[in-house]
Order: sequence, then structure tokens, then C-alpha cells
Amino acid sequence: MEDERKSSKAGERAAEDLREATAKEEAKTESKTGHDLAKGADRFEERSKSSDGKSAEEKQKG
Repeated sequence: MEDERKSSKAGERAAEDLREATAKEEAKTESKTGHDLAKGADRFEERSKSSDGKSAEEKQKG
């Protein structure tokens, strides 16, 4: 049981480190581009369109 707790805490720390690194990279990119990056669903849609110009919905419809 203790090994599971250690493993869980290590995973939580790794996830937090990833979140922090991502936030730093986003801030750097936002600074370079002069505008905020889209977040959440807007970000998903933005990334979906960037590959081929189609929205996620258009891709699903075929």
C-alpha cells in the first residue's frame, strides 16, 4: 500500500511539473506572438483547423 502512495505522489509531482512547464512555454509563445493562445475547447478547435483548415466537426462528417 505504501508503494502505491509513493507512486501516486510521484505521478502527481510529475503532472504538476508538466503543467508548470507547459504554462511557461505558453507564456513564452504568447509573449512572442503578442496575443494570448486559445484555451480549452477553443484551443482544440484552433489546433484541429491548423492541420488542414477543417474544423473537428467537418472532419467527423467526412
